[in-house]
Amino acid sequence: MRREELGDLAAFLAVAQDRSFTRAAAKLGTSQSALSHTVRRLEARLGVRLLTRTTRSVAPTEAGERLLETLGPALDDIEAKLDALSALRTRPAGTVRITTTEHAAEMILWPALQRFLPDYPDIKVELSVDNSFTDIEAERFDAGVRLGEQVAKDMIAVRVGPQERFVAVGAPSYFAARKPPGTPQELADHACINLRLPTSGGLYAWEFEKDGRPLRVRVEGQLAFNSTRLLLGGALAGFGVAYLPEDYVRSHVDEGRLVPVLDDWCPPFPGYHLYYPSRRQLSPAFALVVEALRYRGP
Repeated sequence: MRREELGDLAAFLAVAQDRSFTRAAAKLGTSQSALSHTVRRLEARLGVRLLTRTTRSVAPTEAGERLLETLGPALDDIEAKLDALSALRTRPAGTVRITTTEHAAEMILWPALQRFLPDYPDIKVELSVDNSFTDIEAERFDAGVRLGEQVAKDMIAVRVGPQERFVAVGAPSYFAARKPPGTPQELADHACINLRLPTSGGLYAWEFEKDGRPLRVRVEGQLAFNSTRLLLGGALAGFGVAYLPEDYVRSHVDEGRLVPVLDDWCPPFPGYHLYYPSRRQLSPAFALVVEALRYRGP
């Protein structure tokens, strides 16, 4: 196979996986027109249509799906073996792509990477913040970071953070004219700041537990966000009660800007884990990043 033919296959793979010439072109660092020409050249050489194009979408044809099923794992294997060659370098090198939530990126990953990266200038790390459940294999991420209870059982999971705990908080100005809730059911009498779930599109039902008895509560209020940072901002501004990770609000609680409520209804649960497919061949760069993020206790 000639080198340009391998490049044509890689171009088709990017478009088929992203279902978009625009996104694939941005990822490959080329123009949309050049990418379209490359795919048409591949189709002409193979004598079959690989993609169905409309003004709004791109999708693989039956032939395209067959090629995608064969091509994806093959190119992934080539990429993994090329990454493994960095073991022969004096210094480990390569790019590690991780999908993560906003909270984990800010509180867990970024602090650890700030300590790690200066010692390894040839290792690049890309953090993609996405609160939905990303398919790391389909989206070609090296790993994902999610709460331990959300990690699929067929993945290798490495603990990267302590136990987590969510707490309900509100500003002193909000509670100045309202009695704080004594039970989760009393949140019905309060303005609450909702979280919009990115995967289902619904509003998150706040999860509480006491004496082994779980309880889910639907709350109401003027505001709903899909960002932890905005939830915090709404609570600090006095717009109502928010349900947030304890470590994210601890400094505000300690300094009196937020008041915690329903403390005895908020038990800890498994914290963040980094996960990746069990069949993945670890490159030296990836292995070093995993060890840098591994949680080793307080």
